Amino acid sequence: MAPRPGDEAPDFELPSHRGGTVRLSDYRGKKSVVLAFHPLAFTPVCASQMCGYESDRVRIDESDAVVLGISTDPQPAKAAWANTLGAISFDLLSDFHPHGDVAQRYGVYRPHDGISERAVFVVDKEGRIAWSKVYDIPEQPSNEDFMEALSGLGRS
Repeated sequence: MAPRPGDEAPDFELPSHRGGTVRLSDYRGKKSVVLAFHPLAFTPVCASQMCGYESDRVRIDESDAVVLGISTDPQPAKAAWANTLGAISFDLLSDFHPHGDVAQRYGVYRPHDGISERAVFVVDKEGRIAWSKVYDIPEQPSNEDFMEALSGLGRS
């Protein structure tokens, strides 16, 4: 079951395309976090989604937030994909092993095909879910959806 607004966001630590790992709780008290689950690297809608976050980086930064792109692809695939996307300033995380564990904890894992739903969660600075939405796999999420949620959180 997906966490709902007000629930504590499940913590995780995942490998980044840049090497090393990223832990959600490291942002607690510092930044809001946009968790962008996407089905697969090297697919057109996922590429547009990640590039769209990069295009909106200034507004996201001004909202005192960071984006974390998450899929069940292995870390080397995420690193290779990042190279094809160009300059990506945020972490693309691999939920590969144990396969889909984080997606499962967020209620967006698709066991029949081993990928995640396309879903976006906003986690506030206190580590709680502030907003979420699951999209149809072929749908390009609008950044305006989560930007509105971020603007309601304010800066502190």
